[in-house]
Amino acid sequence: MNSEQLFAAALGLPSPWNIKEVKLIESETKDKNKELHIYIEYQKGSLFPDHTGQLCKIYDSANRIWRHLNFFQHKCFIHCKLPRIKGSDGKVKTIEVPWARAGSGFTLLFEAFVMSLIESESPINKIAKVVQEDPHRIWTIFNYWTEKAVSNNDISSVTNLGIDETSKKKGHNYITTAVDLDEKKVINIVDGKDKNAVKQIKDNLEAKGVKAEQIEHASIDLSKSFISGISEYFPKAQIHFDRFHVVQLLNKAMNEVRIQERKEHKELKGHKYTFLKNKNSLSDEKINKLSELITLFPTLGEAYRLKELFNDLWEMNTAEEADSFIDIWLKEVESKNIPAFNKFATTVKIHRKGIINYVETKINNGILESINAKIQQAKRRAKGYRNLNNFKNMIYFLCGKLDFGLPRFST
Repeated sequence: MNSEQLFAAALGLPSPWNIKEVKLIESETKDKNKELHIYIEYQKGSLFPDHTGQLCKIYDSANRIWRHLNFFQHKCFIHCKLPRIKGSDGKVKTIEVPWARAGSGFTLLFEAFVMSLIESESPINKIAKVVQEDPHRIWTIFNYWTEKAVSNNDISSVTNLGIDETSKKKGHNYITTAVDLDEKKVINIVDGKDKNAVKQIKDNLEAKGVKAEQIEHASIDLSKSFISGISEYFPKAQIHFDRFHVVQLLNKAMNEVRIQERKEHKELKGHKYTFLKNKNSLSDEKINKLSELITLFPTLGEAYRLKELFNDLWEMNTAEEADSFIDIWLKEVESKNIPAFNKFATTVKIHRKGIINYVETKINNGILESINAKIQQAKRRAKGYRNLNNFKNMIYFLCGKLDFGLPRFST
């Protein structure tokens, strides 16, 4: 087997393609490294199918070059005089080749290698240096395959929806993510974090065949915009207020009480998390200190008791149990008249139904918190995203469970 036959076998070239010539030449770049250039040709008299499958003669051809995987340490390029045909409809069309997608300056194997490096959590700029390409060209590869996979992603079975917002960097350009809570994957990303963002999600889901009436449950935070959006655009969905966000507000009330007491009592210095952490997470020393502090400071003690009592709600199993428990807890808050807890109690009253829905079904945004952690890690690696489309596609890539249909590389 000669070198041409060997490279043809390695590239998996089908008929009528074969390798005409292989050259190892000096690069025109400053480093003067060697480059491998592979020249592919088609057999004389070859016919190529048009869009109907009818075989057509070659109309004309033009030289094309694709970057391929490195051959050892050498850059590798594929050359071909790419034929065009005049189809049965009279239109002239460039044929597609088996080693590259239409319009790309890279082979499929090169693009698959780049995508595998991204999957291994390497930043785009670092990958660009490794493969010696401009970062913008790497983003072009990444965006093409991600957008294609998102377009082909089957979301027809979604019934339970989680919605949350994030930003590409602190305080800038918010986006809203929609998650299939059963499949635990991101299925849509839209601009903004308001009621219109929920409408965009509804419109995008319907464009992919998911009717608004199909969504049975929606888990969200206590954002007025999200509540209004779900009520209007997904009218059949039961709203669930995720435990995480409710507890976040409860802890905020607890901390406000601690801050007020701290102004008068220096003994409370350094004990923020003594009151905010779960008791099971505290050391024996901290537990003893907690018991001492809630005895010394009665208002703080009552606030802590109300906090711990409210958290018993999450152990309830039925809507009836939860509803009765909330009644008892609200009366306790009223009797103690602690301003921060009065405010939190008002929130509970307003969002009572959504909190009870969570207790009954346990449908929650836990997967969204996990997804958000991945997003934050990606933002740190990239040191923020200047391009919002790149950011969205990175979220889909990391959290969409997409099938790219590319060869797999172990990295």
